Amino acid sequence: MTNVNPEEHVNNLSQEDKDQILESFNNFKSYLNKQVGRAEKLGMSDEAIVKAAEKVADHLAKNEEPKNREEKVLNELWNNAQGEEKNAIASALVRMVQQEG
Repeated sequence: MTNVNPEEHVNNLSQEDKDQILESFNNFKSYLNKQVGRAEKLGMSDEAIVKAAEKVADHLAKNEEPKNREEKVLNELWNNAQGEEKNAIASALVRMVQQEG
C-alpha cells in the first residue's frame, strides 16, 4: 500500500487550488469526498482515514484562513477541541462526505 502523507499533499497544492477548494463549503466537501474515496481505494481503514483527516484539519487550522461561514465554524470548533473531540469532528466530517458521495 502506498504511504499517504495528507499534510504533504495539502502543502503541495498550489495556492490557486487551495483557494478553489476553500471557496465554498460544497467545494471543500467535494474535495474531501474525493480524497476519502482515494484512501478507501488504497485500502486504508476508516480509522486511518479519520487520522489523515485530523492531520489535514490541523494543517488547515494553522495555515489557511476560512473562506466562508461554515469553514469559520469548523475552524473555531477545531481550535477549541482537544484530543478525542478532534477525532469526533474528523470522524463526523469523513462520514458526512462518505454518505453524500
